[in-house]
Amino acid sequence: MTVIDLDLHQNTEKASTPPALQLDGVRHSYGRTVAVDGVSVSVAPGEVVCLLGPSGCGKTTMLRIAAGLEALQDGEIRLAGTMVAGPGVDVPPERRGVGLVFQDYALFPHLDVLDNVAFGLTGWTAADRRSRAESVLALVGMNDYAAAFPHELSGGQQQRVALARALAPRPRVMLLDEPYSGLDARLRDRVRDEVLHILKASGSACLMVTHDSEEAMFMADRIAVMRAGRIVQEGTPVELYCEPVDAFVASFFGEVNRIEGVVHAGAVDTPIGNIPARGLPDGAPATVVVRPEAVTIQSWSSVFSDDPSGLVEQARLLGRTSLIHMTVTAPARPDRSVHLHARVPGVHLPKPGVRVRIQVDHAQTFVFAGG
Repeated sequence: MTVIDLDLHQNTEKASTPPALQLDGVRHSYGRTVAVDGVSVSVAPGEVVCLLGPSGCGKTTMLRIAAGLEALQDGEIRLAGTMVAGPGVDVPPERRGVGLVFQDYALFPHLDVLDNVAFGLTGWTAADRRSRAESVLALVGMNDYAAAFPHELSGGQQQRVALARALAPRPRVMLLDEPYSGLDARLRDRVRDEVLHILKASGSACLMVTHDSEEAMFMADRIAVMRAGRIVQEGTPVELYCEPVDAFVASFFGEVNRIEGVVHAGAVDTPIGNIPARGLPDGAPATVVVRPEAVTIQSWSSVFSDDPSGLVEQARLLGRTSLIHMTVTAPARPDRSVHLHARVPGVHLPKPGVRVRIQVDHAQTFVFAGG
């Protein structure tokens, strides 16, 4: 196998700019276990793309293959249009021009912050190394901690130092592996906001791995949802949230209500009403997926209504929203009921045993084949 030494920082501007990172038909197995099964994904310059999925779906393996930390078994990898891994080609990790931030940050405990950041600047003069390290530390807001050691820093500060170290060599591509998993919820919200602005300011393309859908929607321009080594759906956060291709994707972007039924006359008859089942044949089993925020609650009155009603079981305040558990019955079929969760803005806590009227937003209700 030929090992190629590349300068990936040369000017490659063309009329049509190639993706900063492109993985085509990547397959990878560990023994008989297929971890990645023919995955293709690309990241444009300045774009943030997220691989989202449950543990064991192959997303971290994809990241390690892109970095060169895992040998490519099948497929091709290109950086700025230049093949770095493929038939007869294997550019070593240190020559790929990518920055990698691990889950645990992997800072060197015996080096201070400045030396940690400057560590990867091989071939630079001492003055240039120091100047560049100080520059990226200022970018991430850590220039006042240049002389500190990793154990003296908080988790969020360590994360920013790790990011600065990855950015120091001016990589075309940044690879982030669950970068916020070690932070508590409040710190995670603040740090990921800072990191997003830093990434956009740097102009680097970024491929990020996470199992947190909210994190993916916050960070990514595009998301690729993975399951069992394959990409199930790829698109913008809005596309994936509003137009999921199946129940797995829909449920990955938050809690959902599921109602099983059968298609009849182009719709599924449920206790919350007839839900259109476009494209599904009559008699086919179907799963209706309803987001809790699609359920609107109104007070009950004695006035006749065709809207289904719900009997409140529990109501919990979750901060910005309230979550209401209820049993919903169809107006004409009191013998048919379904357990439903509704998520409403602010403080809305009806008492258990109270009956409420509900309406469902069909724009956040989806019907998929299969029971």
